[in-house]
Amino acid sequence: MLLNPLYFEIKEIGFTLVIDMVLMGCFIYWVYTFFKGSVGEKSIIGLCMVHLFYHLAEKLHIKLLASILSIFTSPIVPIILFQREIRHFLFSMGKSLLGSKAVVMQMIPWWTDKKTEVDVTPVVKAVQTLGGSNTGALIVFTKDGDLRYYEESGDLINAVVSARLLIAIFNKESPLHDGAVIIHSNKIVAARCILPVSENGNIAACFGLRHKAAVGLSEITDALVLIVSEESGQISIARKGTMENNLSAQEIRSTLKDYISKD
Repeated sequence: MLLNPLYFEIKEIGFTLVIDMVLMGCFIYWVYTFFKGSVGEKSIIGLCMVHLFYHLAEKLHIKLLASILSIFTSPIVPIILFQREIRHFLFSMGKSLLGSKAVVMQMIPWWTDKKTEVDVTPVVKAVQTLGGSNTGALIVFTKDGDLRYYEESGDLINAVVSARLLIAIFNKESPLHDGAVIIHSNKIVAARCILPVSENGNIAACFGLRHKAAVGLSEITDALVLIVSEESGQISIARKGTMENNLSAQEIRSTLKDYISKD
């Protein structure tokens, strides 16, 4: 009689533990895929090594070393180390929530989604001209207007996109040429914007700060970034932390249209 309740209690705890282990396994796998190949991966290994040495020092009663290493075992350390990755995770969660809301809205019969038709021809013409004269450029496309922080780092323009305006902005004599242009809803929202530089060590050494900034923004947002190389005049596109290089006008046009048309 006494074993019966105990049996059900153990059974219940066992089921909870299985669920807990499965969820923890999924979380560890997500963390591994998220950090794989990045600078964060090396930081995690370094942090684990510090924790290992700290526990060894405590067991062996090496007090001075343990007290020094204890500084790095504080819960605040991972937050400081991985603040960029945490921001990216929260951004992804927010994007997923907003995406779900958009799907629900589309199911409502009287809901009309007013989208601004974006003509990519001026941008394609501009980057071709800039590439032909080896003039460096950085053009950011965003669909959700979620780059306010980066827009405010530059000069607000709020002008309709045109090839001549883009060429004028990136002219080497222009005070606005140094930085990125952000385009949203067929308007140049801001110019001379500062973008976050990627810490990915896999980016080829031949690519400079402009390309690393493009990849850096694409790692933490859903933006698409066009890059015109000042050295070679080649045009590249950064999206979701990856970069496609030496693209033709047709490839640029189709990629931009595909990005803009997808929800």
